[in-house]
Amino acid sequence: SFSAGLDLPGRFLFAILTLMTLIANLVFIEEAVYIYRKIPSSKSSVIIWINAAAPVISTTSCIGMWIPRSAMFTEFTAAVFFAIVIHKFLLMMIKECGGQKLFLRRFENCHCKISTGPCCCCCLCLPRVRITRRTLFWLKLGTFQFAFLRPVFMFLSIVLWTNGNYTFYNLSPKGAAIWINCFVGVLTIIALWPVGIMFQQVRTLLICKKIIPKFALYQLILILSHLQAAIISILATQRIIPCAPPLSSSARGSYMTQQLLIMEMFLITLISRVVYRRRYNDLEPPECTAEEAGGNKQIP
Repeated sequence: SFSAGLDLPGRFLFAILTLMTLIANLVFIEEAVYIYRKIPSSKSSVIIWINAAAPVISTTSCIGMWIPRSAMFTEFTAAVFFAIVIHKFLLMMIKECGGQKLFLRRFENCHCKISTGPCCCCCLCLPRVRITRRTLFWLKLGTFQFAFLRPVFMFLSIVLWTNGNYTFYNLSPKGAAIWINCFVGVLTIIALWPVGIMFQQVRTLLICKKIIPKFALYQLILILSHLQAAIISILATQRIIPCAPPLSSSARGSYMTQQLLIMEMFLITLISRVVYRRRYNDLEPPECTAEEAGGNKQIP
């Protein structure tokens, strides 16, 4: 394999990246134990899932770096895991508002803005939608469909790959990769839309729980693991990233993606520990909030 023929600087780089992956996993395990002990069980499992995104992507990238032939499986595994994290992040925002019942009571007379990214950020003429139980169901369904269908397409891709009909870097119209990737891209955009709608709705309410830094970390993982990898893959396919024997352009692009992700996910794991480890006070019930608002108006 390529890793067996590395020179001394190459081995040193691989050792450093492997050590960063190991440290990221140890930090996550310590953080998961803290969250499990200090945070109520209704929220702890969701938060642990979200915090696991960066270490899982780092681990799959490290495995793909050491075992190049497993790159397709590791990339698919990371993509499927993050598809579940997208759904979990939506659920976390609802749980941080006190759960579904309290969420509906807080926003029962409100309307949510649906002209947000990535689907309808330019469609400012779209009407606002009243927040009801049915609205919440459709928002959850929008993220759940991706968490459910992404593993299905992963399984289909592996079946076609074993039969020789799927090549990850073959983007010709006659190949299966271009059609599967386009369909998954549409499902991804549909899944990100409810998260954007929910974030716009609860951003002010949950500012005391640092929802903006949490959302920024979630967006950063999404951009680095999907958009950055796609850009490098396109550059490698177009031979803009030159080959360096014994590595082809595609193999070199894959190595660049894996090594960048290990370093980036290591930093995100450390930042997530600072953001999520803090203990935040629970929000007051809607009735108390309304009474306090009325009292504040009478003071002047």
